[in-house]
Amino acid sequence: MNQLVMPMHKLARIVAFLSLPLLASCDEPASPPPLEGAAIGGPFELVNPAGETVRWNDFEGQYRMVYFGYAWCPDVCPFDLNRMMRGYAQFAESEPDLAAQVQPIFITVDPKRDTPDKVGEYVANFGDNLIGLTGTPEQVDQAAMNFSVYYSRGPDDSTYGYLVDHSRAGYLMGRSGEPIALLPVDESPEGVAAELEKWVH
Repeated sequence: MNQLVMPMHKLARIVAFLSLPLLASCDEPASPPPLEGAAIGGPFELVNPAGETVRWNDFEGQYRMVYFGYAWCPDVCPFDLNRMMRGYAQFAESEPDLAAQVQPIFITVDPKRDTPDKVGEYVANFGDNLIGLTGTPEQVDQAAMNFSVYYSRGPDDSTYGYLVDHSRAGYLMGRSGEPIALLPVDESPEGVAAELEKWVH
């Protein structure tokens, strides 16, 4: 008998043993949300275009897409918001019931110029589902701090009056206001839609 030939019953046991990790991997839980446990989000009190007070917990039970910017922004904000809302529209087309449970929110970092009326006019350019929020400088400061958003007024400019330097991020928040993931608003609508498809359920 050839000593290099392994008996079939031993070979079968080894193959079965080696296959166990592969089978187990199929049952492993999905990876946690990338922003799980991050200190992002929190209570705020702002004002909508109708002049009504809006609080963070008013959206309890809904997913939230949050973007900080300002209506006078000449370049970054409108492109980011356009990609964010086109991504939302793509998601709504494929998953209308789930999309109805997602609230897109724009929060200004320029409360001096972005009055409720101005914010209302601005967000109307990006679709009916986007809510625009403003407030006093102190209220906006609080909201920005809760979301770790940086912003700073620049010097006076003859064309725009002044610009506001600010961090650039879109946040996906969960039904209880917890952070889930960053939305690639600086990349593509398809990327935004893919994140919604991954996490909203």
